[in-house]
Amino acid sequence: MSVEAIGSLREPVRRAVYDFVAARPEPASRNEVAAAVGIGRTLAAFHLDKLVEAGLLEVAYAPRSGGPGAGRPAKLYRRSAAEHAVTLPPRDYRLLGDVLATAVERAGAEPAAYAVAREMGAKLTGGDPIPHLAELGYEPFEDADGTVRLRNCPFHALAEGHPPLVCGLNLALLAGMVGDDRAVRLDPRPTGCCVAIRSKNKEH
Repeated sequence: MSVEAIGSLREPVRRAVYDFVAARPEPASRNEVAAAVGIGRTLAAFHLDKLVEAGLLEVAYAPRSGGPGAGRPAKLYRRSAAEHAVTLPPRDYRLLGDVLATAVERAGAEPAAYAVAREMGAKLTGGDPIPHLAELGYEPFEDADGTVRLRNCPFHALAEGHPPLVCGLNLALLAGMVGDDRAVRLDPRPTGCCVAIRSKNKEH
């Protein structure tokens, strides 16, 4: 399934459609996609539905407000929470990660793990950490109040099975990356990474 899903992005227009929807914090309508990519609404709908079939996007519905069709649910698209990866030959690092996470929890070794995560984070970056967050797959963006939020959690699959441990490790890792100039905190939202980053001079 992942090979086919990733292969579907070879088509340039479909890739542009996916990139636009994936980069948005909110679901997108067919009209928004068509306008952003510069194609007709029918072609946008075709590519959107193909991306849904491939498991790369998922459909959401929201009530329309004003104009034709007001009150009827609008069909929207957002990036799927499913992960797609291809390794040749096959490798399963997630299984070993689950073993190690379970061992840490059973041994009560969370404090030591958090300390190592913070040390590793400090080694990963120097200067502005935001480009490094992007390289690691966090997909950072700044919201209206200046808080840096992370559209993607690179450890989502492991966090589903061990949320306190993995979210704590993620928090410590990012604290090490951003250093003393920014504050990190857990601020879970329906989508994206649970960590938010803010300049300390903007903290209240």
